[in-house]
Amino acid sequence: MPATRISVGSLHTSGDACCGPVDTAPAVHDDGDACCGRDPAGRASGAGEEPEVRPPWWRDVALLPSVVSGAFLAAGYALGWTGSGDAALVAQWVALLAGGWTFVPGALRRLARGRLGVGLLMTIAAVGAVLLGHVGEAATLAFLFSLAEALEDRAMDRAREGLRALLSLIPQTARLSRIGGDVTVPVAQVRELDVLMIGAGERIATDGVVAEGRSSIDTSAVTGESIPVEVGPGDVVPAGAVNGSGSLLVEATADGRDNSLTQIVALVEQAHARKGQRARLADRIARPLVPTVLIAAALVAVFGIAAGDPETWVERALVVLVAASPCALAIAVPVTVISAIGSASKFGVVIKSGAAFEQFGTIRTVAFDKTGTLTQGRPQVTEARTAPGFTRQEVLGWAAAVEATSSHPLAAAITATAPHTPAAEDVSEDAGHGILGRVGTRTVRVGSPRWIDPATLGPDADELAAAGMTVVVVETDGQVAGLIGARDELRPEAAETVRLLHAQGIGTLMLTGDNARTAHAIAAQAGINDVRAEQLPTDKAAAITELATRAPTAMVGDGINDAPALATATVGIAMGATGSAAAVESADVAFTGHDLRLIPAALTHARRGRRIMTVNIGLALAIIVGLFPLALFGVLGLAGVVLVHEIAEVIVIGNGIRAARRPAAARIGAEPSGAPITSPDQERHQVSLGGH
Repeated sequence: MPATRISVGSLHTSGDACCGPVDTAPAVHDDGDACCGRDPAGRASGAGEEPEVRPPWWRDVALLPSVVSGAFLAAGYALGWTGSGDAALVAQWVALLAGGWTFVPGALRRLARGRLGVGLLMTIAAVGAVLLGHVGEAATLAFLFSLAEALEDRAMDRAREGLRALLSLIPQTARLSRIGGDVTVPVAQVRELDVLMIGAGERIATDGVVAEGRSSIDTSAVTGESIPVEVGPGDVVPAGAVNGSGSLLVEATADGRDNSLTQIVALVEQAHARKGQRARLADRIARPLVPTVLIAAALVAVFGIAAGDPETWVERALVVLVAASPCALAIAVPVTVISAIGSASKFGVVIKSGAAFEQFGTIRTVAFDKTGTLTQGRPQVTEARTAPGFTRQEVLGWAAAVEATSSHPLAAAITATAPHTPAAEDVSEDAGHGILGRVGTRTVRVGSPRWIDPATLGPDADELAAAGMTVVVVETDGQVAGLIGARDELRPEAAETVRLLHAQGIGTLMLTGDNARTAHAIAAQAGINDVRAEQLPTDKAAAITELATRAPTAMVGDGINDAPALATATVGIAMGATGSAAAVESADVAFTGHDLRLIPAALTHARRGRRIMTVNIGLALAIIVGLFPLALFGVLGLAGVVLVHEIAEVIVIGNGIRAARRPAAARIGAEPSGAPITSPDQERHQVSLGGH
């Protein structure tokens, strides 16, 4: 993923939902263009910067104008009841000015740029009420509208706090090991290849690879995996993870400002620049509604003038103006999307757009890649068969000696069975087949059954392959000595994940480039019946296209060969937001961890969010439809309409915030070990030995 400078506070929320053209730039919030008033109180925060925390409501200065307005409004009404008319009028004017200060300037600035908004409707209504002599009602409107805006801003800030919390996981400074001695520098100055010194209990400042030392790291705050992961030399460690009791030297693989955490936040930030179908529906309704309301109010006023009762009907026109304002509609979807996406990011699910969030809740079929997704991506030797006259120890030792200098995962699995075996001499590799070397006086070949005929061990080779293993034949001096069966084991939570999906009525299938026997064996263990094996990347994409025409389909993968299918799917899900760049860029959803059980949890979360969005849109429209005739025929006055309208907006916001609640399934434990994702190079090596 390209380097991204993150500014969390600049997340664009509801855009110009009812005020004009939609600005999709995620890092710009245009003067309160959320349609209703002042700017959200988001603050910039980045790697190495202390994120500002939303204060408790009684200390939030953003609420001060509303508090002042409310206090003077109450005082004005109290003075009016006691007969102090002049003092009451002064108090009401103070209340009006304090409340109006929060939205009138912004509305006028937007009007100067040719943009209309709900703030303009409220400004016209307040000015009209004053001209008609209803200063108290104008003050009531200003107070309630400013209060609703302040509560909306706090709701948006609350939704963003999940992203700020992610960035706060990056420490302020890092200790670097330099030739001239250890130095402490701001995290922003950490560069790739710097060597970080990580003490016990310290957070890791950026992504890296352990160069020296052994310890356990807690990645729960980053990936949601609750079990500490043992790490040693060569193991990858993510930014924000907490070191255990040991000390580590970590070679940075990313700059301090461009690591997995900032990439995660960048992905989430994209969610506020793009909108789902329901968000676009709200925009389509709200945007023309503002000029329509202005025209309707003008017609009502003209009718009153023609009917000879201008004062009554002009007042009703102002009430209509307020009653039909679409502020609740404009905020109905964004607050829900931001709350739900921010919440999902905290349990390891990064949803890249509002559209993806919406579509995620419609999924009826989930297609899985095999290697590195359903399986751990780390082949292990599970069985060895020998020919007469040879022992298991000899077969494994010869194979380990020849494979000692190879880098493919099957070689690592074989050498792990005989770690102290000296490397063979005169080693050469036959690309796509196997490897040859001299062990002592013997010439040893190790490769796939396609290169070396298993001879009398042919039935054994078929049996191992049928069990889902990749078969390696070991030959010495032209004679088959034995077979080694290695298998990329199923993730321990894979079967449970498939069971949970089936319980939700969601179908599953496997798409893999592996051979059919291995694919069916792994699928049977996972509980998947529909298997499509030996699939090229284009075949996977074609299969997803065909499935998506029948029902919304998600594709789950991690490798570069999954990118076409991820991009084609209704929703593409990348396993590991720091894995294959092609997979992450092509996907709509990325998991920061590898626990597959997050898939059914995230689907539940998305479906619930869609329901809340639907309810919010319906409620916002019902308020407009219900209040319009009441305002038109004088059943409710200006104060009554304002009160009902703003209470409804607060209800919509509160309902949207409910989408932030984490599903119970998201609190599950994670896989027992942090298995790395299989790289494209590893996949090519596996193919060369007959597997995927």
